[in-house]
Amino acid sequence: MTEFLLLGFIFLIAGVAVVPIATKLGLGSVLGYLIAGIAISPVLSMLGVDVVSIQHFAEFGVVMMLFLVGLELEPKMLWDMRNKLLGLGGLQVLSTTAAVMLVAMFFGQPWSVALAIGLVFALSSTAIVLQTLNEKGLMKSDGGQASFSVLLFQDIAVIPMLAFIPLLALKELATGDHSDDHAGTTLSLVEGLSGWQTALVTVAAIAFVLFAGSHLTRPLFRFISSAKLRELFTSTALMIVIGIALLMSLVGLSPALGTFLAGVVLANSEYRHELETDILPFKGLLLGIFFITVGASINFSLLSEHFSLIIFLTFGLILLKATILGILGVIFKIKGVDRWVMALGLAQAGEFGFVLLSFTVANSVIPADVADKLMLVVALSMLLTPLLFIVFDKFISPRYVIPEREMDEITERGDVLIIGHGRVGGIVNRMLRGAGYETTVVDYSSSQLEMLRKIGLRIYFGDGTRPDLLHSAGIEEAKILVIAINEKQKITELVRYAVKNYPHLHIVARAVDRDHVNDLWAVGCRDMIRETYDSSI
Repeated sequence: MTEFLLLGFIFLIAGVAVVPIATKLGLGSVLGYLIAGIAISPVLSMLGVDVVSIQHFAEFGVVMMLFLVGLELEPKMLWDMRNKLLGLGGLQVLSTTAAVMLVAMFFGQPWSVALAIGLVFALSSTAIVLQTLNEKGLMKSDGGQASFSVLLFQDIAVIPMLAFIPLLALKELATGDHSDDHAGTTLSLVEGLSGWQTALVTVAAIAFVLFAGSHLTRPLFRFISSAKLRELFTSTALMIVIGIALLMSLVGLSPALGTFLAGVVLANSEYRHELETDILPFKGLLLGIFFITVGASINFSLLSEHFSLIIFLTFGLILLKATILGILGVIFKIKGVDRWVMALGLAQAGEFGFVLLSFTVANSVIPADVADKLMLVVALSMLLTPLLFIVFDKFISPRYVIPEREMDEITERGDVLIIGHGRVGGIVNRMLRGAGYETTVVDYSSSQLEMLRKIGLRIYFGDGTRPDLLHSAGIEEAKILVIAINEKQKITELVRYAVKNYPHLHIVARAVDRDHVNDLWAVGCRDMIRETYDSSI
C-alpha cells in the first residue's frame, strides 16, 4: 500500500508542479506532462518502477477520450466524413508505410522488418493530437476534422496490423520461448477459432455494442437515476466504457474503436452531457499519467549511446510524414493553414507504436535491439509534437491571418454609444431605436456589420476599447455608454477608462458573473446587468 501511495504521489506532484508552468509559458499541457515524466524518470528508475505497465494502464485515458469524441459526433456527421476517413486516412497509412519501408530497406533491413517498421511509424498519436487540437480550439476547423479522420482510420487499421504482423516472423529470431511465456495469460473469445468464426464473433461484438448503445442504455440510466445517487451514475458511466473496452479486447479489436462507436451511438441520447461530465475527469487524469509515462520511458543511456542515429531518425520521420500529409492535403483540397495543422499535427509516431513494437519483438518480427531504438524514436517524436504546434502558432499561423480592415470614420453621433453588437448589443440597439433614441454602435465584426448596414442600421467597424475611436464616436457628447462586448477583462478596462475620463457619462455594463459585478463596482460602474442572473429572473 505504501509503495502504491508513494508512486501516486510522485506522478501527481510532478504534474501539479510542471504543467501549470509549461502552460503559462505557452508550451501546452501535453509538453508539460512529458517534461514532468522526464524529470521524475531517475526517481522511478531508482525505485524499480515498471513504467511500461503503468503506461498500459494509463492508455485507458485514450479509450475514454475517443468515447468522449464519439459523444460529440452524430452518425450522420460520421457518414459525411467517410471520404476523408477512407480516402485521406487510407492513403496516409499506405503511403507512409511504403515510404518508411523503402527507407528502412535502404539502411539494410530485410523487407519483412522494413514493412513492420513502416506499419509502426504510419500511426500517429491520437492522445497528443486530439488533446492539443482541443486546447487550441482547432478541432472544428477543416485541418482538425481532417486530422481526426486520419487518426480514426489509424485506430481502425491497428486491428488488421495485429493480425498481419505475426506473418512477418523471422525464423532466425524465433527462440520458441515467446508462446510459452505468454501462454494462459491472455483472455480471448476468438482463440482457437477459424477465420470465419473469428469474423463472426467480431461482427457480433460490434453489433452488440451498437444495439446496447441504442436500446439498453436509456432504461439502465432511468433505473440508476431513480436511486438519486450521483456516484451511481458515475459508476455506471465507467462501467459502460470499461465493459465495452473489455469486450473489444476479448475479440481482438481496439478498445478505443469500440468505445468510439458506443459514443457515436449515444450522441443523440438525453444522457449524453451527463456521461461527458462524469467521464471527463477520469479521462484527463489518465491521459496526464500516460503522457508522464511517455516522458519517463525515454532510455537516456541508449539515447546517449546512439544519439546521432536516433535524432536523425526522429527528425527524418517527422519530415517524411509531414511531407506526405502535405501532399495528401493538396490532393484532398485542404487549404492554407488547415493543411499545416494536419501535416505538423500528425507528423509524429503514436502511442500504439509502443504496443506494436512490443508485439513485433514477441512474435520474432523485429530484433529486440532495433525495437529499443525505434521506441526511442516514437517517444522523442511524441515529445517534439507540442513544439511543432508552437512553431505553427508563432511562424505559420500569422502568415494566414487576414489583414485587418481600417476602422471606419464616424460621421454621425447619437445620444447613446453602444460598444458591441452581438446578441446583447443588438437587442439593446433595437429597443433604444424603437423608443426613438439615436444610437451610435461600434463593433469589431466586419462581416456582421456589412449585413446590418444593408438594413439601414448605423453601425461602425472598430475596436470600441480604443480611446481614439471612442473620441471619434462622440463619447464626450453621449449621455449613455452601453458596454455589450463579451470579454470580461476588456469590459472592466473600458469601464475604468470611461469613469475616469468622462464622469458625466452614465455607464451600463454587461457583467459576465458575480465576481465580475464586484470588479465593475470597484472601478466605478453603478449599473451592471448580470447575464445569467438577470435573464434567469
